Amino acid sequence: MLGMVFVRSALADYYVVPTSSMYPTLLEGDRVICDRLAYDVKLPFTDVILKHVSDPQRGDVVTFTSPEDGVRLIKRLVALPGDVVEMREEKLFINGVAAAYEPTEPRSDDHLTPKREYQGQQLVYKERLGSLQHEMIVMPEREALRSFAPVKVPEGEYMMLGDNRDNSRDSRYIGLVKRELITGQVKRLMYSLNGDRYYSPRFDRFGAKI
Repeated sequence: MLGMVFVRSALADYYVVPTSSMYPTLLEGDRVICDRLAYDVKLPFTDVILKHVSDPQRGDVVTFTSPEDGVRLIKRLVALPGDVVEMREEKLFINGVAAAYEPTEPRSDDHLTPKREYQGQQLVYKERLGSLQHEMIVMPEREALRSFAPVKVPEGEYMMLGDNRDNSRDSRYIGLVKRELITGQVKRLMYSLNGDRYYSPRFDRFGAKI
């Protein structure tokens, strides 16, 4: 048991996705694998960095400790130290370059925010910035922070956003995230259970890459 605790605190861990803030990329009930050595080697059970392994990259899906309340969160890293970030009516700008948005159809209703949580219109887009692309959701009928003035990301800090853009408590609300608060990178799922359907397995998500 001590060995398992050590592995989960220093090498690799797994988490249950509890909310819809990363739809359609991560669904409620997904069990994700977190590589805790992706960026840094840390002193076990602390945020003390012993050695840098590699630098977080724009577009990575990461786990981190919220600077607001210490809760473990999973979001997409959208801006690096030195980047100037701005949002205008949902559209993201990085260093003056606007992301492109291509409307797309949801893969299934299961990849949309559950109706028990939100019953309004949901629009799915493929967000592209340079060579990076991923799907995201906007909710026109939901109150959300859709615009903010240009912000320069300080050294050692990162901006995180949820892919379910209007249903995510991310850096727009909790602030930028320091590197030492990043706990790992998520690249793959272990398995997924649909809690709205009696925890039936989503077999297509078993071992799937993000």
